[in-house]
Amino acid sequence: MVDVAELVDNDFLRQYEIKIDNHLAKIEYSLQERKIFLTKLIIPEAIDEDGFRKEFLAAVFEQIQERNLSVVPTSPEIAKFVRGNRKYKRMLPVGVRI
Repeated sequence: MVDVAELVDNDFLRQYEIKIDNHLAKIEYSLQERKIFLTKLIIPEAIDEDGFRKEFLAAVFEQIQERNLSVVPTSPEIAKFVRGNRKYKRMLPVGVRI
């Protein structure tokens, strides 16, 4: 459902976003040195299906991984996603545990 080509890193608003059926899902972030702090996940109810949330987060993490950045999830929902996906745990900076 989530097409990585449709995922946009909006530098100006500091958020990853994807538009589906005129609804905008986004993850707000803060970038400091080589770390990206994922601060807020916003998904409109109209498109918040079981698989969409996981696919959206996975697409964002893949894009972050390509940029060689460490991830600090400050949002509880995003931290829960990382806990459930071992392959993304290695993206955490040294000393950060969730």
